Amino acid sequence: MPDNPQRPAPSDFRLDGHAVLALSGPDAIAFAQAQFMNDVASLGVMDWHWSGWLTPKGRVIALFALLRRDEQTLWLVLPDADPETVRSALSRFVFRSKVRIESIDSAAAVGRFGRPTEAKGARAALLDDGMVEMDMRGEGGERTLRLGPQDAAPDARAEMAWRATDLRHGLPRLSHAQVEQWTPQQLSLDRLAAFSVKKGCYPGQEIVARTHFLGKVKRGIALLESDALMDVGAEVRAGDTPLGTVASSCSLPSDGSVALAVLPLERSAADLFVAGRPVREGELLGGLARRPAPPL
Repeated sequence: MPDNPQRPAPSDFRLDGHAVLALSGPDAIAFAQAQFMNDVASLGVMDWHWSGWLTPKGRVIALFALLRRDEQTLWLVLPDADPETVRSALSRFVFRSKVRIESIDSAAAVGRFGRPTEAKGARAALLDDGMVEMDMRGEGGERTLRLGPQDAAPDARAEMAWRATDLRHGLPRLSHAQVEQWTPQQLSLDRLAAFSVKKGCYPGQEIVARTHFLGKVKRGIALLESDALMDVGAEVRAGDTPLGTVASSCSLPSDGSVALAVLPLERSAADLFVAGRPVREGELLGGLARRPAPPL
């Protein structure tokens, strides 16, 4: 394979920022259905989709891939959020529910820019070596995520390329500073089929549904590219006019950076600037949404 500084040759590498929380017990599915913004009850065993946890005001606390491991167990695959912080916060809502929330330290994350062995789309696979395999492919090319005991080496360039690929597909990688800053619509998470407006109550659901059904979505994400680093939280301007904010950013293995910024959906064509430097608006890639097949 020819060398490409933005797409490493296929090999396994650690994704050190990822972590896995497990929700298990007789009430695990009902508990998650009442807390998370996507329709957990629609998942069959080994199905997954994008989801998240919101504040009562509809602001995103954490984004994650939600996998149903078995009839009474869910895995939250957290690419950015601190697992202990999320575990502790969720635990406050357990009350008398029969659900246990714990970190799965043995489920280390391994990335690979290559085709999955068995996983396809929203259906994960349990491999013979005990690893759980998830299909992370989109229009940006082949990608595989595996979770389980592993000894893959770190690769900073590969991990950077993985993060940049997430951003190019419109998957925000939210730092601590961006927690509770944005609604699902402002992050355009409808592109990833990451929230439901029909499944019933969950924290923030009223605001999410009202925004959806009243047509009040005025801001969404845009992909920005620059020859320099774009800092998270930096202001995006059109000339002297403030437009929005950089919500997620990543350096590129070659040079420059890519970012997701929350900007008005309706805006005049204009040159954009971040920290006084010109930036280019790119086209978001599709194909990373996961929609499990409806139960038979």
